[in-house]
Amino acid sequence: MFRKSCYAAACGALMLLSSGASAQTGAGTLHFQANGEEFATKGFVAPKLTKDGWAVKFSNIYVGLTDVTAYQTTSPYNADKGGDIPVKTKVSLPGHHVVDLVKGADKNGMVRVGQAPAPAGHYNAVSWKVVKADKGAAAGYSTVFIGKATKGGKTVPFKLVTKEEATYRCGEYVGDERKGFLTANGKSNMEMTFHLDHVFGSGEMPATDAMNKDAVGFEPFAKGGTHTIVLKGKHMGHAGEGHCNVQWH
Repeated sequence: MFRKSCYAAACGALMLLSSGASAQTGAGTLHFQANGEEFATKGFVAPKLTKDGWAVKFSNIYVGLTDVTAYQTTSPYNADKGGDIPVKTKVSLPGHHVVDLVKGADKNGMVRVGQAPAPAGHYNAVSWKVVKADKGAAAGYSTVFIGKATKGGKTVPFKLVTKEEATYRCGEYVGDERKGFLTANGKSNMEMTFHLDHVFGSGEMPATDAMNKDAVGFEPFAKGGTHTIVLKGKHMGHAGEGHCNVQWH
């Protein structure tokens, strides 16, 4: 499979249209974005600590992405049920993109992945694959967390890595405002959201909370240094607050 590697900050706007939309009238522009939210850009800071009481500050969070695709569907996609997204029209970014959810974020926390011309309409589903980076600081890994963590007066530098790869299929973005509405000659955003509290847990939630039961926390990495982290079962990828179906490879 052909892959073109690029970092999100410098990635060119490439696209593939399953419907040949580039030749159609009434096209606008879809902007694909990744968002690690405040846990990525500001870290786990009191009172919002990890589930086991660590304050964590990230300097970089690298995620390798490919097959990033937005959809107009024939019916709403049910992520809990899973399966293929019912496609009416789809627009995809080719290539392999490595985003940094910390350094690559703008003032709103958004990381640019790429943009593509697309036929007007409501894009109410999105999918992507998390894959290993083939070069750069994250080479050989699909997700890398780098930073420092503090607890009880002790601060440790860390690098958490994984080679796990997965496909995320998500329905419509869920948030304060709806997204994906594209008008002719207009633009709209498609967001891939990464919830770090599903990985490290939340000190504001009880230990019996379902998310905290699944989250790894930070205590297993308390000695600092480089460790392998397991993300399978952590449900990090979302569309805003909307859930995604995850297939691990």
